[in-house]
Order: sequence, then structure tokens, then C-alpha cells
Amino acid sequence: MDENKRNLQYFEAQSMEGLFDALQTWQLEHEKRFLSLDIQNDQGKFCCIALTNPSEVVITDSSGHFHARVGPTGKLAVDK
Repeated sequence: MDENKRNLQYFEAQSMEGLFDALQTWQLEHEKRFLSLDIQNDQGKFCCIALTNPSEVVITDSSGHFHARVGPTGKLAVDK
């Protein structure tokens, strides 16, 4: 499980196409979505500060041992 709680990323490229490729590659590798992007031109480069989804929330019982999941019928189930 990915325990990383940090959701701020920085990207830069010489072109908007290069920045797009970097963002797309990062998403494919990390399997996370971007919550927001701010793209600016900084000294001739396209720079982006991105916020990503933090680690997914995991629902557990009070002991932290049993995890909830959506079962095959679409109902919430608990793994025991």
C-alpha cells in the first residue's frame, strides 16, 4: 500500500507538449489523478505545480485489522 501522504508535485518542460507528456507519464506510473494544475511560463520553460489525490482512504474496524470493501453485489463488506 502507498503510505505517501504528500500530494504536491512539480514538473517542467521546454514545450507545452513536453509538459503534457511528463504529466501523462507520471499519472500512468503512479496511478493517481491530479486534483489541480497551475501552469506558468518561467524563464522560457513551461512549469507546473500539481496537486494529486492523496493516498486512498482505507476503512477499517476499530482494531485496524479488518478492511471494508465493495462486494460483488455492490454492497459494503468487511474482510475478516
